[in-house]
Amino acid sequence: MRSLQILIVDDDDADALMIEEALENSETTTVVSRVADGREALDYLTRAAPYEAAHRPDLILLDLNMPRMDGRETLAAIKSDERLKAIPVVILTTSGAEPDITSSYQHRANAYVTKPFNLDDFEATVRQIDRFYREVAVLPPGD
Repeated sequence: MRSLQILIVDDDDADALMIEEALENSETTTVVSRVADGREALDYLTRAAPYEAAHRPDLILLDLNMPRMDGRETLAAIKSDERLKAIPVVILTTSGAEPDITSSYQHRANAYVTKPFNLDDFEATVRQIDRFYREVAVLPPGD
């Protein structure tokens, strides 16, 4: 099993911490980075200051509802950038609204997952995403 570099884009500290803890318990090493909104995510992905040393993630876990630049705008920016569009993006959000789901897939999200409210279910969901991208999916080469 390979290790993954995962970028969490989520403004909710509690949700980000739960994701990080679920990933820490995976069978292999997962390197997790986190930013709090879409503008920071794009800076991270393009290695703009202060992220010059950032590693290209193998997977992005993207929340939709964030300040400054939300997940919808961020997804559209990632998937329209030739350098970034091959990075898998999983929408991980509380929204189960049909327009959000449809829009995410129209903007080429690789998956749409609604965050469970129960802590054990939330952690299990994150571990399933991690396991799928580590063990099943073939990912594009990183840098």
